[in-house]
Amino acid sequence: MKLKVVVEGHAQPIHIPDELMKQASEYFDMMDQDMDNGYQMSHNWIENPDTFQRCQIAADKMLTALQTQNESTYTLMAAYILARMPETELVSLSQSGDMSEHDIDHMDMGLF
Repeated sequence: MKLKVVVEGHAQPIHIPDELMKQASEYFDMMDQDMDNGYQMSHNWIENPDTFQRCQIAADKMLTALQTQNESTYTLMAAYILARMPETELVSLSQSGDMSEHDIDHMDMGLF
């Protein structure tokens, strides 16, 4: 599988092995259980993040992993997004510091 990611106008694909999607399902469930307790999304406490917000949280972790070149983490966060929102084709990451500005899109923008 492939997820298109855009940071500051720079687009890159993240390739997610099909096996990772299967192997990481328990880890994704643990992430969800943690978020079930609420989550601080930038300036706002979200009591019960919905699926889109959970994917924005994962996208924020992906941004940090991309910045630190932590391939295993950014690939895992991309896999989480695709596991929870399988129709996702594009994630635009904001570097504003506000994770609610990360955009998760289902349209093919023709970037690759």
